[in-house]
Amino acid sequence: MISGASVQTRFQAAGIAPALADKFQSLVDSLAGLESAAVAYSGGVDSSFLSYAAYLALGEHMLAVTIHTPQEADDTLDFAASFARQAGFKHLVIEHDSLENPNIRANPADRCYFCKQGMLGLVRQAARQNGYKAVLEGQNADDQGDYRPGRKAVQENGAISPLAQAGFTKAEIRSLGRALGLPIWDRPSSPCLASRVPYGTPITREALRQIAQGEAFLRQKGFRTVRVRYHTDLARIEVLPKQIDQLVALRGEVADYFKQIGFHYVSVDLQGYRQGSLNEVLGA
Repeated sequence: MISGASVQTRFQAAGIAPALADKFQSLVDSLAGLESAAVAYSGGVDSSFLSYAAYLALGEHMLAVTIHTPQEADDTLDFAASFARQAGFKHLVIEHDSLENPNIRANPADRCYFCKQGMLGLVRQAARQNGYKAVLEGQNADDQGDYRPGRKAVQENGAISPLAQAGFTKAEIRSLGRALGLPIWDRPSSPCLASRVPYGTPITREALRQIAQGEAFLRQKGFRTVRVRYHTDLARIEVLPKQIDQLVALRGEVADYFKQIGFHYVSVDLQGYRQGSLNEVLGA
């Protein structure tokens, strides 16, 4: 674990604005006041950054807890384990079959509430069993402006959202992560695989398998930011707008592969990738 002085030295060398450096120090100081904490740790950018900050603040009095469900791609768990080893913090993985919950399988518009409720419940249980007082989770300030039914579960659980409370944006988290040498700084955001399935379409293991395999294939082809939106027989692929032509140039190979994994039709979304595109129908 690096010292506070080393952190400030890295920030200065990376050109981090003093106000942002002070903001990070305030975060660490506030976390140190918790005495001990379990962090809901998915391996995504935000929860990894929070886990790192909590470890700086609490050392051995911090535990990162990953709830591994069928809705998470295997490479996400691999990254979570790898980053925990690299950073040096304790890491507990709990296997949980979220699809046993009918409220999740049915995929209503508030599905994330039921997911977050179950996962935070398991994190709190692990915290209680292992002697950790607080439960932390990684929402950031940007999330406050998006449709996030999981926030209700956070409030009901009594979990703390330090990044959101301190006003950290995703851009700030990435900038600080880069200055600290954390591999999460340019890691693409990757919410759970169920977020690719339109509300009201039941979530099945087969659908999650198709989504995971399709996205893994496209990443191998050089598309780091990619979503395979699942519309039963049809796959709607989102990549960055500047990469749409590159994707279309591979249309034969992509179509063949997607049909092999179970899709009948393959389309490219001409608007390109945008966060939460399946939420667009909620306004209507």
